Amino acid sequence: MAALSSPLRVCRGILKELRAIQGPGYKRSLAYGYVMDQFRKNKASLPPSNVTGERYCRAQQEAHHDSHTYLCLLESTRNHMLLHNLYHGKGERSPEEVAGLVGLRLPTQPGGKGWEK
Repeated sequence: MAALSSPLRVCRGILKELRAIQGPGYKRSLAYGYVMDQFRKNKASLPPSNVTGERYCRAQQEAHHDSHTYLCLLESTRNHMLLHNLYHGKGERSPEEVAGLVGLRLPTQPGGKGWEK
């Protein structure tokens, strides 16, 4: 399993995705408040340095893993919507437009090679 990035980086990534979804007023949203509360709560629940309780460590690791999974979900959803909007059918397309989508060019004259003007 790959190592998780730092909690601060995950928090910033989640806030970046919220900003991309909701625009400049994202700090007034319920999602922003919930994310910040959860990160503050898990930061405050650290055990003292001389006591290492498995309960605290495990709960913190689970919270970090959940936040990392949520960040992955937000990023994947945004990328999916970008691709969907780019390639989603917009009705009937011309043969030239379809060829351009896959990186091809149609011949300019019947029987031509395609590079003549």
